[in-house]
Amino acid sequence: MGGMKLEREVYTGVNWPLLDSFSDRTFSQRKAWIDFVCETQAGDPVVARIEDAGVTVGFFVGVIVRRMGFQILGSPFPGWTTPYMGFNLLHDVSRADAVDALIRYAFSELGCHHLEISDPYLTGEHFRDVRVKAQLVRTFRSNLLMTEDELFARMDGACRRCIRKAAKSGVVIEEAAPDGFAGEYFTQLEDVFAKQNMRPTYGMNRVEALIRHIYPTGDLLILRARDPDGRSIATGIFPGFNDISYFWGNASLREHQNVRPNEVMHWYAMKYWKRRGVHWHYWGGGGAYKEKYGGDTVLYQQFRASRSVVVSMLRDAGRILYDAPRGWKRRIFKLRSRPDPSIAR
Repeated sequence: MGGMKLEREVYTGVNWPLLDSFSDRTFSQRKAWIDFVCETQAGDPVVARIEDAGVTVGFFVGVIVRRMGFQILGSPFPGWTTPYMGFNLLHDVSRADAVDALIRYAFSELGCHHLEISDPYLTGEHFRDVRVKAQLVRTFRSNLLMTEDELFARMDGACRRCIRKAAKSGVVIEEAAPDGFAGEYFTQLEDVFAKQNMRPTYGMNRVEALIRHIYPTGDLLILRARDPDGRSIATGIFPGFNDISYFWGNASLREHQNVRPNEVMHWYAMKYWKRRGVHWHYWGGGGAYKEKYGGDTVLYQQFRASRSVVVSMLRDAGRILYDAPRGWKRRIFKLRSRPDPSIAR
């Protein structure tokens, strides 16, 4: 086992340009995103230098939150609307050794009861501690190093027709200014959820905080779709930095979805981040509707470890209690939406 150790940096003294220079750095590891998470989750930031034989070989970023008396180190944690955090390491550094050092550090030095981490460069082979559990997550990823013609050709035929229809219908995509955008987006998001008799999983204050922290850095693309009469009919939020961009959120008004603003908005975002030199565009989890954009299926793992069996059991139970009500609502909505077989058609 490697002799790596982590040393927590004083947050106000972190050398952010040094961290941002790592080739595996993502938008959600940068200072603005950490500040966004800390504000919306009432958390404490953790930036730790990773040393091996006295030499700095990388950094770890995360946020400590307190829930029901337990101290949790998330990097990230479910519900933060944050995809990846984790490590930034020099090219030849062992991620397995870094993981071992992190688990020791989280439980012994930080005094945490639970740790969760999602890092696009981590696999199950990097985890040797028997307390670690993994959850496999399916998402899609588009290779923006392809030409625009190649990316467009990879979409299914229906998606390409939707993009052409939006253009013929006079839908215009514009890069929006931040003022008032959160309210506009959230109103449309409520309409999306109302279609299934549900409410959004986060409040408008989450979107306001995201824009306030991230937009000034240049890491956030916010888009608006207008119809020929100039009305806002759809909005979208797409962060990105370095090699990765990401579909964070998209909303549209139901009565205008027939002119296909969502498809053309996603196509605009892909081209935007391609021009910025981004390699991979991630589609933010599963969802059958995301397949049509032609990305490859990617399986990645979310890892968690608890200091005790009791904490691990409580974490599993908490997830069930969180997911169950939403699952019930979806099933009830589907049942209510089924046509009555007794009604002649």
